[in-house]
Amino acid sequence: MSEPTVITSRDNPLLKRLRVLAQDNTAYRKQGQVWLEGDHLCRALLARGHRPAMAVFTDDFWVQAPHDLRDASDHTVTVPRALMATISGLESPAGVGFVWDLPKATGLDVGRAAVVLDCLQDAGNVGSILRSAAAFGFGQVLALKGTAALWSPKVLRAGMGAHFALRLVEGLSVDDLAALDVPLLVTSSHQGDLLHQAALPWPCAWVLGHEGQGVSAALQAMASQSVRIAQPGGEESLNVAAAAAICLHASASASASASAVR
Repeated sequence: MSEPTVITSRDNPLLKRLRVLAQDNTAYRKQGQVWLEGDHLCRALLARGHRPAMAVFTDDFWVQAPHDLRDASDHTVTVPRALMATISGLESPAGVGFVWDLPKATGLDVGRAAVVLDCLQDAGNVGSILRSAAAFGFGQVLALKGTAALWSPKVLRAGMGAHFALRLVEGLSVDDLAALDVPLLVTSSHQGDLLHQAALPWPCAWVLGHEGQGVSAALQAMASQSVRIAQPGGEESLNVAAAAAICLHASASASASASAVR
């Protein structure tokens, strides 16, 4: 392992580029890279067998960093903690961050279980749904135009590493989903089959709608089934990320039960 490059100037061109990656929600689309800040995200990347294009350490963390982080990249940089703070999107900057080259854009994986995001706006909700998708075996997440940027810094943090386990496709139209070739299930707070009584197909694609407006009329018209979650406590609706976790778990459980019977 070679010694890291030491950067001490706030005006260094690399640091300027990292600030954009770390703070601009859509910079990754132009640069083709994302900024992963903190031990958890960095280790999640490594756990999936990926290597970062660059590793950036604070100078104080570098001297005590574990070998898996120190050896993660062929290009390593150290900066004073005060400079890391100018990059960081966190209240308290982490001691390490990775720059990772995004995989090449891919299309739909036809016939594979999916989650469809219909203009969801909240980064925390989107990241949480990605975690549920990865946990319950939905291998791809398909975002329609108008959905929060999937690789934005806030969604990355909320996803907690789930991004690296999923095929992520952005900028889709409703018409693009016709090629998916699995049943579309739409969520609703007031109509459709009760989830705990519904016969759920597998594979399928769960469509999750905008936090305020719900699933669009066009997608409702395409759906093969509408599903609602029983709420005996009387609340009007659930947070979309909470609803997603319940629905995706129900699908995964139904699929596992069907496989066991076979």
